[in-house]
Amino acid sequence: MGVQGLATLLDNHRRIYRDVEFRRRRLVIDGANLIYLLYFESGLDQNHGGEYAAFENLIERFFTALKTCEVEPYVVLDGGSDPTDKKLKTVTQRAEDRIRRAHRAAVDGGKENILPVLTKWVFRQTLFRLKVPVVQCFGEADREIAALAYEWQCPVLSNDSDFYIFNLPAGMVPISYFQWADVNQNGSKSYIPCKRYYTSSFCIYFEIQHQLLPTFAALAGNDYVKLQKIQFAPKANKPLSRLEELLCWLKDFEVPQEALEAAMELMGAKNQKKEKMLQSLSVGIEEYQLPPSSLTKFFMHGVVPQFPEESQQQVGLIPDWIQRALMQARMTADNLDVLLLHRMSLSTPVSHKDLPSVNLTSRPLRQVMYGLLLGKEKSVKVQERDREGLQLKFSPIKPIFSQRTQQLELNSLHEVELSVRLKVLLEALGVQEELLNVLSPQLRLPVAVTCYWCIRARPPPDLKLLKSLLLGMCLKDTLRLSAAVEAESRCCHQKADTDVAHAFSQWQVCMKDSMHLNQLLDFPLPEPDTAGLYQGMLVHQLVHMMRTGRRLKRFLKTDQATVKRYRDMLFIVHQLQSRKVSKFSAGERIAKAQRQPLNDHTNLQLYEDEDVATAIRSLARVQEELQLDDQLMVKTRYRTKERRNRCNKVELTRKEERRGIALL
Repeated sequence: MGVQGLATLLDNHRRIYRDVEFRRRRLVIDGANLIYLLYFESGLDQNHGGEYAAFENLIERFFTALKTCEVEPYVVLDGGSDPTDKKLKTVTQRAEDRIRRAHRAAVDGGKENILPVLTKWVFRQTLFRLKVPVVQCFGEADREIAALAYEWQCPVLSNDSDFYIFNLPAGMVPISYFQWADVNQNGSKSYIPCKRYYTSSFCIYFEIQHQLLPTFAALAGNDYVKLQKIQFAPKANKPLSRLEELLCWLKDFEVPQEALEAAMELMGAKNQKKEKMLQSLSVGIEEYQLPPSSLTKFFMHGVVPQFPEESQQQVGLIPDWIQRALMQARMTADNLDVLLLHRMSLSTPVSHKDLPSVNLTSRPLRQVMYGLLLGKEKSVKVQERDREGLQLKFSPIKPIFSQRTQQLELNSLHEVELSVRLKVLLEALGVQEELLNVLSPQLRLPVAVTCYWCIRARPPPDLKLLKSLLLGMCLKDTLRLSAAVEAESRCCHQKADTDVAHAFSQWQVCMKDSMHLNQLLDFPLPEPDTAGLYQGMLVHQLVHMMRTGRRLKRFLKTDQATVKRYRDMLFIVHQLQSRKVSKFSAGERIAKAQRQPLNDHTNLQLYEDEDVATAIRSLARVQEELQLDDQLMVKTRYRTKERRNRCNKVELTRKEERRGIALL
């Protein structure tokens, strides 16, 4: 994002930065940028579908460091697409590049910076849990971030080079130079070492007028302006980069208009071509002019701001309750694109080009969502942006309407009876409510999605894939387990199995689109804790070990609750797949199975799960087997408390473990 090559230029001229001990200040955070930088620079696995528990822990540590240094964070997230399509060409090029990188990652197993499907969900949910102030803009967040920082006279935390151009009195702090993991002490005060950037330092260093900075950005080429490459300055004694040439050339000008006219002459632009290019440059320059902040009142008083000027004519399409949910980041901004642009940009997980897009599996769920958003206009279609092979493809998709959804109005959707909203969600997933009621509320949506995935995924997932997925959901202490799995995978140099990754990516997009639908229906089912649903390295390794007949004792531990949770989930999925009618209700059937003696192996036959049972029988010795370095273990206060309680009740713990083994 931002001005092409500017971050590299500043890395080569680090004297522009100031070394700072950052503490006791407000900090406006570019949320989208932080998500990417935290995930990619941490070295977390990308090709097995995501390491969400580890990412959640990383987010917790980041904001704990801020709190330790008395820094007040305010996170600002991007919203919907620009309705003027000023950046459409740039956005399209990035989407095409992402498709190619996703294929390369699938082929050679390298890291291509493909963000796993549910990463943004984990980030958002973790912020809510930590009570970090967060807002989701209606459109792109850059100008809103800069306007808020300008009004509050505080710095921006981001790696987006656009913030090197905005007029920010308190400057910006590049995330790459923000050493949050190395909190230092100065007397009794804690601080984060970092580098800070000011536009005044940049202009003094390169000897250009401050008012020419937006002109420099536009001529250099940003997300809005793409100019042909021209040589702005004569050959110098030493080699200069393209941006250095431009900065040398700009020294001779006082005001932007003079520089723009001179640039047109260098490019030989005349008449209509000149007028068109000047208009394009003016648009790029205007993007750096800051409006009054619309976020201050929201953060301070919860007041939802007005829609951006370019969307004012369509604001009536978006009910007030949806506007508020969007600003609170409790509803996906994709809904804005559907309502305003009749457009949807879909996920691009790591995937081989010869495999069909994983988004095809969850399309029926999105069609139900389109029907709820767009109402009874059956002629309206939504253009879905997805891949076909290595090509970016736009497909017109019809909304789906049922007899029930045709009676619902978007303006009052959140006021409809809970039972009706729940039926809409479960009908879309093809699941009976009775089957889910035996599960804890947090598991109901993931299990319903898994049922849907088993039926819709292509090719259909085999039993070992299903078992590995459900077992991964049930296991506790997933960070520790994932660390052990990752260590073994590295020793074995194991690359992600393309077909396994494709199957689990289908499940993740089904999960994501189901949560979107659940949001739009105002949460008829509780939103699950996304960080605990899927750990890519762990689940892939479970599949590998099941298929090769290896024992899982090094990675797992069990208790009765884990075994029960796993069995209930597997039973319900099997019931839905078999669609057999029994004289017992689903709840009665599960209760009957659970009433059998603990050493009765008919339960295992019921679940057709002998391979997992064999593995779990040996799990009592896991604490001795799994001796990991303390640095790989997460020491939250909740786990510390749990360990303390277990130490106080050692004998009880051993009895519970023996009972869990006997159960199997």
